Amino acid sequence: MAYQVNGKVVESTETGYLVNQADWDKAVATEIARGEGLDLTQDHWDVIEYLRDQYFNHSGELPNNRHILKGMQEVWSDRKVDNKTLFDLFPGNPSKQAGRIAGLPESMRKGGY
Repeated sequence: MAYQVNGKVVESTETGYLVNQADWDKAVATEIARGEGLDLTQDHWDVIEYLRDQYFNHSGELPNNRHILKGMQEVWSDRKVDNKTLFDLFPGNPSKQAGRIAGLPESMRKGGY
């Protein structure tokens, strides 16, 4: 599987995760999201940037939905954030779908922590 972005082929796994994380940029993220039926808003970008920060600046951490929820509550302190908020943004599971759009590797956790 591959994505076509600005005339360039970006390779991905059969589940849509980038093979090479260095290929990621906002245009790639937008193309992945478009393929998943999402039109990225600032709220989407806030989650994507949070995930990328956690992964690249915290020893490769791939936050689960609970940790994303806590992180977004800090970012969006002016409003209530709950699971519905995250699933409205990323209906395909926030940690997995947003992680794929953020260009992060696929999480292999099977639930729990």
